[in-house]
Amino acid sequence: MSVVIVGGGLAGISAAIALQESDVQVTLVEARPWLGGATHSFHRDGLSVDNGQHVSLRCCTAYQGLLRRLRTDRFVDVQDRFDVTVLRPGAAPARLRRAPLPSPLHLLPALARYAPLSMGDRLRAARASAALRRLDPRDAALDEISAGTWLAGRGQRPWAREALWGLFITAALNAEVDDAALGLSAMVCRRALFGRADAADIGVPAVPLAELHGGPALRRIEEAGGTVRLKAKVEAVTTDPKVVVDGTPMAADAVVMAVPHEAAARLLPAEALPDPLRWHELDASPIVNVHVVFDRPVMDLPFAAAVGSPVQWVFDRTAVSGLDGGGQYLAVSLSAADRWIDVPTADLRARFVPELRRLLPAARRAGVRDVFVTRERRATFRQRPGSGAARPGAATRAPGLFLAGAWTDTGWPDTMEGAVRSGLTAARLVRRHLEGVRDR
Repeated sequence: MSVVIVGGGLAGISAAIALQESDVQVTLVEARPWLGGATHSFHRDGLSVDNGQHVSLRCCTAYQGLLRRLRTDRFVDVQDRFDVTVLRPGAAPARLRRAPLPSPLHLLPALARYAPLSMGDRLRAARASAALRRLDPRDAALDEISAGTWLAGRGQRPWAREALWGLFITAALNAEVDDAALGLSAMVCRRALFGRADAADIGVPAVPLAELHGGPALRRIEEAGGTVRLKAKVEAVTTDPKVVVDGTPMAADAVVMAVPHEAAARLLPAEALPDPLRWHELDASPIVNVHVVFDRPVMDLPFAAAVGSPVQWVFDRTAVSGLDGGGQYLAVSLSAADRWIDVPTADLRARFVPELRRLLPAARRAGVRDVFVTRERRATFRQRPGSGAARPGAATRAPGLFLAGAWTDTGWPDTMEGAVRSGLTAARLVRRHLEGVRDR
């Protein structure tokens, strides 16, 4: 039995490996010259640069399982305890660190001491947290409400929504709190913040993403007898099922479309698409990363968040990138970056270098060697109210044709964890389909 997987991102990689573990012959077709999809690296002036900063949490169990299969889990530095320094212009840094207490008490001491919020806002945030824990993220009604509207109704003023809730929701959903779907926001908060005490511990890659995902996946699939075709253009998919690659048809017993929703809608036959087709409603939300190389160390943390500043999160990329010469390479990660996506690099430099100097006192004495920008215009789907109803399951209307991708209905936001889970779900349905084919 053979399966063709279209798309070499984390969803496609996960589906391929899961099927190979069931002794299914796999061919993975990817248009780009690398595997890894939206998690890839490139070289620039001697630096290894990731297209965007990616992190995981300890609760991302499917993603961790993929890394174990790729034998790269040791290349992620995971905190012993959730601990985030929050930078503020003109004020001492604040800190959110979980206490050695059982959930949900483990974050209460951090909230009680969280200096960016007034005491009244902290008390109201604690009450809102208790109400949020009682929500069921699977309730379809929550998909119609924005997190900001719900939080405002529970006493969360604009500053509290930005300085507390935005740290987690904006980063996880690539959406401003006031624009984010409540169901997914509740899922993230319940799973990461109010689940197991260690669920939100942050893992940061210690190697470039190409060495964490793409390269090891290529080797793993080929060593297990699979075929990987890079720089291969898929032109059509038929209900046979069959995939037309660079003008040549490839027959298969099943096909997994692990591509963005726009590509899936374009390539799949009409018989496989839902009626009505609502995937266009998912749209896309951008992420921008501003990369700044200083001539000396300016930050002694692996990463930090920021409030009261256009900087959202900043990461130390010095060791991962291979930078030498005594400088420091920082990457500013900007989610929900509609306002920044088309801003010229020179203007972003003029905006964010002074911001880093406002947040990091040591940067005020440092020179800047280089500034460059990476932009992911379609980094995720737009996870706004109503988007959940447009997310499809893994099965299509055509037997033998399946969907994977973080945009499908995984129950998770559009994240690495969601992508891996989608690939595993597609692989499970493919196996069930193949069993039916064998029985016939």
